[in-house]
Parts: sequence; structure tokens; C-alpha cells
Amino acid sequence: MFAQYLNRREFLKSVGLSLTLLLNSCSNVSKKVNIALQNSFLPDSFKDIIPFSWKQKKINFGSNNLEKNRNIILDSNFTLINDGWISAINFSQFNEINESYFSEILDRRSKDFLNSFEVNQRNKLFPIGLVPYAIILKNNKDLVNSARQSWNFLLSRKLTKKIIFPESPRVLISIAEKINSSDALAKLKSQAMLFDDQNILNWLINSDACVAIVPYSLCSKYLKIDPRLSIVFPNQGVPLIWYFVLSRSNLSSEILIDWIKSLESKSTVDKLSSEGWYIPFNTNYIQSKYKAEIHQTLGPSKICWDNSWSFPQLTNAQKLKFENYWKNLLIP
Repeated sequence: MFAQYLNRREFLKSVGLSLTLLLNSCSNVSKKVNIALQNSFLPDSFKDIIPFSWKQKKINFGSNNLEKNRNIILDSNFTLINDGWISAINFSQFNEINESYFSEILDRRSKDFLNSFEVNQRNKLFPIGLVPYAIILKNNKDLVNSARQSWNFLLSRKLTKKIIFPESPRVLISIAEKINSSDALAKLKSQAMLFDDQNILNWLINSDACVAIVPYSLCSKYLKIDPRLSIVFPNQGVPLIWYFVLSRSNLSSEILIDWIKSLESKSTVDKLSSEGWYIPFNTNYIQSKYKAEIHQTLGPSKICWDNSWSFPQLTNAQKLKFENYWKNLLIP
């Protein structure tokens, strides 16, 4: 068939062009960027700003299939993970990424938190997001003012068996330490309807619960569509969830730097902060998101940010102590 339409030279030229396209295609595949994502607490707007050409792979450290998660990480150039699961990864498998550019753009809060890690971990972690916990009230607007002042309002009699707490001993204990009452932790337990991380807002909306303590990035969309809900960030501060990027990539560091730079645009910063995700970079516009006055924004006020707290990494002994404490706490 070819002989009817192509002479020998044209045929060889056509074959050569096809081989070139094939080789380029293989080259592009080999350079494809894979990023492993821990999906919990990630707003849609963050996933949307990951380059379209990157392949997103989901990981879930809370599942029983940890081996699958490890294989996904080993097959990915970058990994996005929150601080609650840092102890579940093997740092020897990652590269150092805290180059001069990265250290220059981080703000004081993120640098201080990084300093709580061991050196071999610190140099491989790049803070890329900060999610504050929020208090969501349902049909209790009369509690907004007291909730805005402190965490003491959680002990109100009208909230007995009406509060949904995170399934985290460290979060609950840290909140109890803010409450001006003897045996605050036991009293909080008596106020709990349940402890949950997966379906907090579904429980709040579809049950008799009146209060939920939930990562801000999970609740912003519900606030826009359900007038029964109010959001509060106490002046005493709130627990903070950190997100980090880790790299196993042999690709040019410019690929990661270019993506990091894209997060600094005003439109991106506005969109992310409106969905509960704050960028921990030291630019004037980004830092303005941490300086809002009360009543001017749905997010935390400057007073709240100044009093908020992060959770340093636990030793194995400390982790076991918290796990045992949590088990005992849940026993009726």
C-alpha cells in the first residue's frame, strides 16, 4: 500500500518522524510529576492549584492498607502530609529541600515550628499550609460571644451530651488546659456526644448535637449554605494543623519552586484562606491574613492567631502514653 503513495525517501522520513514522536512521548512520560496527597482537611481550591500535568495519588495513613500507602510514596516525586502523621514516614527516603529560597520565604511561625523537629527531619520538611480548628455552633447564636472569649463555654449545661469533639487526645487535652476549671478534661468528656474525625459536620447537621470542633478547611462551604451554623475562633487561640511537602524527586528543584511561587498570588491566597487554608510565607499580603480584627472576617482574629498552638512531635513513649490515656478516656 505504501509503495503506491510514497517513494523510499518519503517512507523513511515518515518512519523517522514517528520514532521521534514516540521517543518524545516516552520522555514526557518519564518526566511526569507524581504527588502523593493525604486528602484529609484539604480544601478543593488547594487540589485545584496543583499543576494539571501532575498526577495526584491519594494516601490515607488512617487506613489498614499502610503498605499500599508506602508504595505510593516511594513511587511519587512529592508527598503532602499533615503533622499528625509525620511519625509514620521514613525520613531516610526523602531529600533535603530547605534550600536558601525556601528558608527565605517562610514566616516566623513556620520557622519556630520547624525548630521543634530533629535536624534530619527539619531539613526535609517544607511548611506549605496551616489549618486552624474552628468551633461551629448550631442554633445557638446566644453562645457566640462567650465562645469568642474562651473555651469555658463548652461546660455550659445546655451543651451536655451535645458536643462533637475531634478523635484526638492531644487536641482535647490541649483545649482542657485552656479551661478555667478543676478536672476540666473529665468535664469535657461528660459534655461529649461523640468523638469523630470523618463525619463531624454530618453528625452536627443531622443530629441533636449543638457544637462541633472541626478543622476550618472542612466547614467553610457548610457555613455558606446552612443559616443555622455560626463559626467562632476563641481569643484564647485554637489548635493548628500543619501541612508539609516532602521530596523524593530527582527532577530539577525549579519544578517545586515554580509551584511554591504560584501559591503567593493574591487570588490564590484569597481563595485558600476563604476555605480555611493559610499559607505560612513571609509576604506582606499573606501576613495580612493573620492580622484581621474580630468581626471583619470569618477566619481567626489576630488575637486568636497570637494565642494559637501547634503540636511538637511525640517520642514513642509519649505517643504510647497518649494512646493509653485515650483508651481509658473512652471507657464509660
